[in-house]
Amino acid sequence: MKQYHDLLQKVLSEGIESSDRTGTGTLSLFGEKMEFDLSEGFPLLTTKHVSFKNIATELIWFLKGDTNAKYLDDMNNTIWKEWTNDENDLPHTYAKQWRHFGGLDSNYTVDQIANVIKSIKDNPYGRRHIVSAWNPLTVEHAALPPCHMFFQFYVRDDKLSLLFYMRSNDMFLGNPYNIASYALLAHLVAFLTGFQVGKLVYMCGDCHLYTNHIEQAKELLSRDYNKYKLPTLSIRDDLDSIDDIELFHLKLNDYASYPSITADVAV
Repeated sequence: MKQYHDLLQKVLSEGIESSDRTGTGTLSLFGEKMEFDLSEGFPLLTTKHVSFKNIATELIWFLKGDTNAKYLDDMNNTIWKEWTNDENDLPHTYAKQWRHFGGLDSNYTVDQIANVIKSIKDNPYGRRHIVSAWNPLTVEHAALPPCHMFFQFYVRDDKLSLLFYMRSNDMFLGNPYNIASYALLAHLVAFLTGFQVGKLVYMCGDCHLYTNHIEQAKELLSRDYNKYKLPTLSIRDDLDSIDDIELFHLKLNDYASYPSITADVAV
C-alpha cells in the first residue's frame, strides 16, 4: 500500500491544475507506474475500507459479457448507475468489448477473454496475450469510454503476471477499485490456466485527483498503511470456466481496514 500512498502524495504535491470533462477540476500527472507482487497478498487498500463485493460483482458482470445493469442491481452494486441509459443499459462498455468486440453493424464479434485464456494455455510464453477495451469503431457510442483500456498477460517461471494500462484514473475513488479488480482478474486467469500469480503492473496516462477529493486524500494519507496486513484471496476448486464465475466462488480472507472515506463521484 506504500506505493499507492506515495503516488497519491505525488499527485497531491506535484500535480498540475487542470480543467476536465466533468467541470470539477483536477491535479494531474502523466505517465505513472506501480507494481505489486500478488504472492505477498491481495492488494485491497487498507487505509480506507473498500468493498470487495462491489469490485468482484463488477468484474463478474464484465466477464459475463453483459451490458445491462440488472445483474449489478441484483447485487446492490450502484457503481455504474450514473451512466446507465433509459433501458438500464451501458452500450459498448467493457463487457461488450471483452466478450463481443466488433463494429456497430457487424455480425462478427471476437470473444477476447476466451481467446486470451486459450492462448495462455496453448502458448504460455507468447507475447500476444492481449485484450483491448478501446474499440475505435464504437468508442464514440459508449456510455463511458473505457478508462482501463488495455491489458496483457505474461507467463514465466510458472507464474502469470498482468499489466494493465489506464488512459485516465481517478486516484482517490477509482484507483483502489482498479488495482483490486485487475488483481482479481489475474488470480482468476492464473487459476484457470494452472499457474501461480506473479506481478500486477499498473501503468497510467492521466493520473488525477479531483479538487473535491483533496481533503479526503489528505485524511487517507494521514493513516498508517502498515497498521493492517493485506488480505488473501481464495477461489473454489469447482470453478472450471470463466463463463461460470459467480460471487460464491470467491472468498476474501482476513481483510481489515480503517473506516471508509466518502467522496462524490465526478460524472
